[in-house]
Amino acid sequence: MIDGYEDDPVVAGEDLLDRPGFWAAYLMGMCERDENVPDLFGVDNDDLDTAADALMDEEAWPAFRIPFGGGHTAVVVFANFSEDAGIDYFVTHADWDRRGFLATIDGHFAGPGLAWRELVHIARTPDRSSPGVHDPHARLLLLLPALGDRDTPADAVDVVARALRSAQVVPEHETERLVARLLDHPMFAAARWTMPEPHRDGDEVFGGILVCDAEHSPRRGIRLAQGITREQNDRLARALGTGPG
Repeated sequence: MIDGYEDDPVVAGEDLLDRPGFWAAYLMGMCERDENVPDLFGVDNDDLDTAADALMDEEAWPAFRIPFGGGHTAVVVFANFSEDAGIDYFVTHADWDRRGFLATIDGHFAGPGLAWRELVHIARTPDRSSPGVHDPHARLLLLLPALGDRDTPADAVDVVARALRSAQVVPEHETERLVARLLDHPMFAAARWTMPEPHRDGDEVFGGILVCDAEHSPRRGIRLAQGITREQNDRLARALGTGPG
């Protein structure tokens, strides 16, 4: 189903979003380890365990597709290797020879992979002609673990809170505490994102895509997608909300 995973048991995971306990299972890694996750998310322990088992199934690796502008798709894959499981976040396009990596969550973390402005833009620009998750709130929550941005705006709290309420993820009295956990999660440091000067690759000039200063990010000082043309680069920049319209 996805290039690079042809020999792996990857399955479409979008149907899992409707399961009780899904969002608690998906987001619990972003909370402090000593949190009582069922209480924080207002879910039943059995529902949480069932959803977590589905996400971590070694025989059926769930993949969540988030199609956005210009034919691009952000993908989240639970790579459930028996001894080295992890979660991969990347961007694909039918015209690319290889994926653009965003982040990996495993024993050797790589990230962050998204700035706040990119996360919000992708969430709000679904390509409904392509399969995957189209609800803006669910899209934001699926990509939230890849975020790491020290300049996250003040209204980010309200944006994430609305997403949680829309997905009926959290009891009202826990919303403020959960949002604080999700925006200050332990996975990736809050990176500084900047727009680099356009650079020349052969006869073509590339620009318009942010880079970050995080030491372990796939996006530290390099293009998000390698081996793409200037036209493809510009299309991606517009799809991320950072390139000229």
